[in-house]
Amino acid sequence: MTENNRIEYKKQVTDMFEKEVVAFLNYIGGGIIYIGIDDDGSVVGIENSDKLQLQIKDRIRNNISPSCMGLFDIVEEYREEKPVIKLIVASGQERPYYIKKYGMSSKGAFMRNGSASEPMTGRMIEDLFSKRIKTSIGKIESPNQELKFEQLRIYYDTIGKPLKKQFAKSLELLNPDKKYNYVAYLLADNNNVSVKVAKYADTSRVDLVQNEEFGYCSLIKATKLVLDKIDVENKTFTKITSKERLEKKQWDTVALREAVIDPVRYCIY
Repeated sequence: MTENNRIEYKKQVTDMFEKEVVAFLNYIGGGIIYIGIDDDGSVVGIENSDKLQLQIKDRIRNNISPSCMGLFDIVEEYREEKPVIKLIVASGQERPYYIKKYGMSSKGAFMRNGSASEPMTGRMIEDLFSKRIKTSIGKIESPNQELKFEQLRIYYDTIGKPLKKQFAKSLELLNPDKKYNYVAYLLADNNNVSVKVAKYADTSRVDLVQNEEFGYCSLIKATKLVLDKIDVENKTFTKITSKERLEKKQWDTVALREAVIDPVRYCIY
């Protein structure tokens, strides 16, 4: 009896119990947590099984997000004539799951790796979250089925990849019923979605200096408008030395561009 990628032993329910549950929720195939069995596989048993089962249910329900009710089952078993709790955890569809008080971060999100539950990296969390969003809006039917994609065609022509007749299928713009999904709606020439850009006097975000809205068009076009706006706000500072003229932007242009594009990219791709 040894721990592995799908089996975890706990002598008792500890403060980090939720960590093990989260790791299996985020792991393809899920896993089983035995309570009342020590790390070395020796059976120690439990006391008051009914009370412990209720405590486990309450902790999972109140301390883990998104809700994973229905993704686990608790049963009592006997090993060496001693009662133990068998918690069966299924892999969830709304990954990443995380401990609420730590949020969707490396401190709150875990993944099973061998016999250990290890913190997920920021990139892993972002990738799983983007897939969750894509799965969700990919199934939602567009509120308008008479969509046009001229702005999307212009974008693909610009990067040298003209759209083909079956672009809606290849770009996953159709839901399971073969109708335009919400991703298609976001990329269409006309929609009711916008991106707001706010400018504040300082980092306290109390004194609002300027507030503009870009959108109601293809999300790709709206993103370009936002980038153009921010580029105008990104002042250039010049320093003239005895040897050369040095120019530097107020903010790093690459980092700024990625900060704007990444949320859009994760949403539609």
